[in-house]
Amino acid sequence: MNSKLENYNFQKIIATTGVILFLMKLIAWYITNSVAILTDALEGIANVLSAFIGLYSLYLSSLPRDKNHPYGHGKVEFISAALEGAMIGFAGIWIIFEAISHFIHPQQIKQLDYGMILILVAAFVNLIIGYIAVQKGKKNNSIALIATGKHLISDTFTTIGVVVGLAVILITDILWIDGAIAIIFGLIIIYTGYQIISKSVSGIMDEADEDLLKQLVDWLNKNRNETWIDMHNLRIIKYGSVLHIDCHITLPWYFTVREAHNEINKIETLVKQKFGNSVELFTHSDDCLPESCKICILSNCVHRVHKLESKIEWTIENVRKNEKHGIE
Repeated sequence: MNSKLENYNFQKIIATTGVILFLMKLIAWYITNSVAILTDALEGIANVLSAFIGLYSLYLSSLPRDKNHPYGHGKVEFISAALEGAMIGFAGIWIIFEAISHFIHPQQIKQLDYGMILILVAAFVNLIIGYIAVQKGKKNNSIALIATGKHLISDTFTTIGVVVGLAVILITDILWIDGAIAIIFGLIIIYTGYQIISKSVSGIMDEADEDLLKQLVDWLNKNRNETWIDMHNLRIIKYGSVLHIDCHITLPWYFTVREAHNEINKIETLVKQKFGNSVELFTHSDDCLPESCKICILSNCVHRVHKLESKIEWTIENVRKNEKHGIE
């Protein structure tokens, strides 16, 4: 199945499940009158809204390229994730406001045991779906799906924290704990929203993804062909689930155009083995210079003019420089 279609179909499952779980949490709040459970329910609103926003963004990102969008529509996923982060943040603010209101006007809490069971079931479902969403998002390079998954997982831990607090109330009958729990988790939710927004803005601004670069460089280094003398000017840009990779590769000067093209194809195949088919690799081939012999590990080169002095291990720092390694 196409990775974009797979993301879209799974997002539909997330959206449908989100509506069901939100209704469960509302029922739990209705029967208990607990502001801590209301905290969980309000975050459920963010879950539902962000799920449908994510669904629409994945639909847009799956559209084919056109003359107005030559790189596709993938950037919309960053916007979607930013909106999701904003909604999570507003939900956290609303939760704190409600908690303070309950401190000022305390209300009786009832039937906590039934409410706890309902939200625990919702938490378990969220944890499973969130974990699957993150894994699918990483596999298919979808920031929208990863953001949704992380949100659902954080929602799970929020719910568990709420349940622990409610259990304390059930044992001690100290009602102010309810509002305190809501404020604590409201602050956690706000911070989660901030992290998602920060990640989205980084993507929109094409900020370098250090983790992704390290994965790529380590993979190429591990599977390096001895004819690949040098690599430099490496860059990665994300367009939703699509990765655009640019780099320069230094090859033996006596290679024909066809031989050089074959080496570039090997690199592309290697990259797709690691990151899937949603990769566009643009590689410029450079011919080696006499000074390149000092870093060239090609063992059977009949044109060598210098002995190998040291093998250059590729790192994030040296592969993204504009100049060739060791022969600046």
